Amino acid sequence: MKINLVMIVKNEERSLKRCLKAVKPLVDQMIVVDTGSQDRTCAIARDLGAEIRSFPWINDFSAARNFALDQSDADWNLVLDADEYLKPCSREKLERALSAHSGVWLGGILRYDTFRDEEGVSTSTSVLPRLLPRGVRYTGKIHEQPGGEYACYQVPLEVEHDGYLYADKGERNLPYLQEAVKETPEDAYYQFQLAYTLRNLKRLDESLPHFRSFYQLAGKREAYRPGGVVLYLYTLLELGAGDCLDEAAAVIEKEEASLGGWSDFCFVCGLFYMKRVLSDVARYINLLPDIERCYQKCLQLGEHPELGGVVGTGSFKAAYNLGAWYEVSGQQELALKYYRMAAAQGYAPAKERLRG
Repeated sequence: MKINLVMIVKNEERSLKRCLKAVKPLVDQMIVVDTGSQDRTCAIARDLGAEIRSFPWINDFSAARNFALDQSDADWNLVLDADEYLKPCSREKLERALSAHSGVWLGGILRYDTFRDEEGVSTSTSVLPRLLPRGVRYTGKIHEQPGGEYACYQVPLEVEHDGYLYADKGERNLPYLQEAVKETPEDAYYQFQLAYTLRNLKRLDESLPHFRSFYQLAGKREAYRPGGVVLYLYTLLELGAGDCLDEAAAVIEKEEASLGGWSDFCFVCGLFYMKRVLSDVARYINLLPDIERCYQKCLQLGEHPELGGVVGTGSFKAAYNLGAWYEVSGQQELALKYYRMAAAQGYAPAKERLRG
């Protein structure tokens, strides 16, 4: 069995050495396709034993990915970006996983994304189809995905991704996504990616119509749909108007049966109930128990990185919000209990609250 690393790069001298050093022991060959670097990217790749190819950038990520895949003769191709760092895994363990299924299928790797938010730095997880069998190619000019209808099974590969800490590619990606949505308005995935990008650029009002389109168009079995629903809800809560809260209530009612076993969904529901009560205490006072119910459910569900979502919604973030809820409702002993639980897991806001 031959396994190759296949990458496309441009001006990646910050992270490329770490990326290649981590993956080199696992693969037979490292193929790096440069799309126009003006820094030391190619020299770094060459020094670490990678084979360098060049591809002129034509505003099409799939074209570049597919050119890179065409350079490989491997049975399996591991596709990484330069700001993704493979955690240690034995070749024997990976080969056993690749031999566990027959036919053509995609290998999903677990990625930990570190990003900045109002709390400082948080981490989210997702399973991405990045180990491709021979012959599979990408489609889509932006946010490209493997083409074809193939099952995706998780393999024992995990990567850390720190790119969001150093660069926001939203402005770069925005015109590509706007053009993609214009060309194919019925494509739920492009609607979601455009909504997500606008949201990250703090253009919430502009993102909302695209979240609505995504929600109407996306099939129930699409892997990205649950995360998209949660981001749709966060957007509605952050916009905060009464009609947005009404819309969020309708989405929650519709989705609770299917997503109620996922801590990220329960967490945003807890935030919704808090915001709903505060919007009109007299009218929505009956929803107070739902705040506690949602965060307790988060803790019962626990952390499951393989399901995707923000790390902490099944542990320290939920515990902290429970502590805050018990504090404002006058239940000081319970507040201390959950603040301590969150602090024991290293959550800085909980430590600060206990010191205060």
